[in-house]
Amino acid sequence: MIHTNIDPSLQSIVPNFKIGIIQYHHIEIQESPQMLKGRLRFFQETIQVELATKPVTEVAGIAEWRRTFKSLHIDPNRYRPSNEALLRRIKKGSTLPFIHSAVDLNTFFSLQYEIPIGIYDLTTIDTNLSIRLGQSGEAYLGINGRENQLKGKLISADTIGPFGGPVVDSDRTKVTEHTTDALHIFYLRPSMDMAEAQQLIQAAAKMFTHIHGGESSHLIHHVDGTKKSW
Repeated sequence: MIHTNIDPSLQSIVPNFKIGIIQYHHIEIQESPQMLKGRLRFFQETIQVELATKPVTEVAGIAEWRRTFKSLHIDPNRYRPSNEALLRRIKKGSTLPFIHSAVDLNTFFSLQYEIPIGIYDLTTIDTNLSIRLGQSGEAYLGINGRENQLKGKLISADTIGPFGGPVVDSDRTKVTEHTTDALHIFYLRPSMDMAEAQQLIQAAAKMFTHIHGGESSHLIHHVDGTKKSW
């Protein structure tokens, strides 16, 4: 399992901050199977109906992550959590594009669990992972094609530098159809207890390996240093 560290300074700001991590090995990424495409289409249609009479900001997972951003002094109206950005596109009537099985399943999980989630090519990341706030001068080219300034933003980084976060991920570590080893980072709701978090991560890993093959290992890391791996 990759070595992970959550910056202790986050504990005083978000006391129940926690992340879920899944490592996958020997997976095969390809075009999404019709089962996944069908579930994603149905899910989007259901969400669009629900949001027709309900603001996105009233969705429980969205509201909680907006509060978390505000606690971290990140303006959620300017830098939206990725799960909120997905819901806003659906509310506007935009159909989310199919990319490949790993990204499409990541989108499904984010919609289902109402949390930001990132998936990365594990071979592009070293073994030391830190979750912290970005420092002055840190930036990366995002998968959105833009240079993203990271000062004060919640980020995931290795010794090479930042590569992801709950807003937008970097181009350096993106998953492609050639990826055989991957890293999943789940920005869990702070209100979620460890038992519920474990159940969520276990279910996600099972579905991912059902579609992609391979094997997985899991870790839930709380900001207070508590870890649960299996």
